[in-house]
Amino acid sequence: MREIIFDTETTGLDNRADRIIEIGGIELFNHFPTGKTLHLFVNPGDRKVHPDALAIHGITDEFLKDKPSFADVADQILEFFGDAKWIAHNATFDMGFVNAEFARLTRPPILPDMVIDTLAMARRKHPMGPNSLDALCRRYGIDNSHRTKHGALLDSELLAEVYIEMIGGRQTALGLGSMAGSSSRSRQIDDVEEVVADIFVRPAPLPERLTQVERDAHAALVAKLGEKGIWSKYGTSN
Repeated sequence: MREIIFDTETTGLDNRADRIIEIGGIELFNHFPTGKTLHLFVNPGDRKVHPDALAIHGITDEFLKDKPSFADVADQILEFFGDAKWIAHNATFDMGFVNAEFARLTRPPILPDMVIDTLAMARRKHPMGPNSLDALCRRYGIDNSHRTKHGALLDSELLAEVYIEMIGGRQTALGLGSMAGSSSRSRQIDDVEEVVADIFVRPAPLPERLTQVERDAHAALVAKLGEKGIWSKYGTSN
């Protein structure tokens, strides 16, 4: 099961007029990072970066001058995401911008059933909050000390760690599905598709680890304890 943890940075807050200027994504497979990433800066055309947005991410108009337009990278983005779920923190904001960009190119939107909002997950899991990305990093003991400015790829990396913790930590996928003789399936739990591994059955039992001498010694000890000894309830075998 593929999932993409992603984040965007924009020129401002209004997706009808403002534009995406950075997008970063981290690929997960069965809830583990594969090492594949996407990181693009985007030229917003004649839309300038709002001073308030600049204070958050530090991406200047000058820096974006020679970057490709969204039209130039749209196919690259869609190819990277493929049929994976789009996972973002406050996904309503990010998907509003993503779908606005696709609409300008007369491309179909990403449908809601392909999107997972980790902010909504966090609010259900921790209703007393706070549930910002920084707050969740503190809650789960994830080091975000190097996050002095918002950045799409860095925030995606942090969110990937947070997301894995929110769905049960790194125990959610221990590679059981790859063991010989086992299989896996998926089930939907709230917004999360969880991989469930079938029980692995050994083709042959493990060899006996107790020697006959050890068995005889145990039987003799149980006999000494008498009928009231707790071991007598479980019997002995030779």
